[in-house]
Amino acid sequence: MTEKRKLDLNPYHRFSKAEWAKYRDGEPMTLTAADIERLRALTDPISLTEAEQIYLPLSRLISFYVEAAQAVHRVSTRFLGTEDTKVPFIIGVAGSVASGKSTTSRILRALLQRWRTSPKVDLITTDGFLLPNAVLEERRLAERKGFPESYDRAALLAFLSDIKSGKAEVRVPVYSHLIYDVLPDQFITVDRPDILIVEGLNILQPGELPRTGRPILFASDFIDFSIYIDADEADLRDWFMVRFRALRESAFTDPKSFFRRLAEMPAAEAEKFALQAWDSINLPNLRDNILPTRGRADLILKKAGNHAVAEVQLRRV
Repeated sequence: MTEKRKLDLNPYHRFSKAEWAKYRDGEPMTLTAADIERLRALTDPISLTEAEQIYLPLSRLISFYVEAAQAVHRVSTRFLGTEDTKVPFIIGVAGSVASGKSTTSRILRALLQRWRTSPKVDLITTDGFLLPNAVLEERRLAERKGFPESYDRAALLAFLSDIKSGKAEVRVPVYSHLIYDVLPDQFITVDRPDILIVEGLNILQPGELPRTGRPILFASDFIDFSIYIDADEADLRDWFMVRFRALRESAFTDPKSFFRRLAEMPAAEAEKFALQAWDSINLPNLRDNILPTRGRADLILKKAGNHAVAEVQLRRV
């Protein structure tokens, strides 16, 4: 009786930090320690060494993906006999609150901008597509902010569709973390970039498919390369609390801050509030909506407790 060969059904190649760093392949580091300090988020302790080991090889990989996407686009336009308009390459960066999405997105953008071809690289977050607080209150969704249903999905899809269509001067609503709301009648403009990075909690999440087979689009359908920032729940909770304490001593002290009262209340009471917010909002959203999308990512950056990337997983199928 022959032993059946076990199939390796893991769809990812796995690399240690040292293994991944080798794929830099001599690519020069174009960022300085000062650049990293400027780009990192408030409590994200990333170093220049980590940027070299993790994000420089990733930038090189993405350059190959961009070249391949451009080649496919040229073939398609040649076959259809249509005009060869520039189609932006979209990178999606997903992960939990406090995982380090912003730092990853900013450093990646800076590296991509410094390619020899000097591409135009824009970065937006999906925060601008959150429904205004008044609408969330009206729909009784105020305690579900950040969950999929708290976003203007139609507006996000329209934005991504316009970008992929090569439309000029596409507007994105502006979200203020100071007042914790979308700013009325304020927008930023995305004007035909070569590469667009879209950062968001649920950017990889699919919705329910119609039983009729009717075509339906999700945000992830517009993404050419997706990255998921992964970490253990306990670490994410700790990082959330570290960030909360830092904000309580800085941004929350602004008289205009939505969370000014948290800066004024006793520390123990503020800590209790933050922990309750994690347990009742961020953790359920992570478990129910964000983490399930991890397996849809093209690349996973697995972080250790010190916030550093310990392993890289690259999709092979």
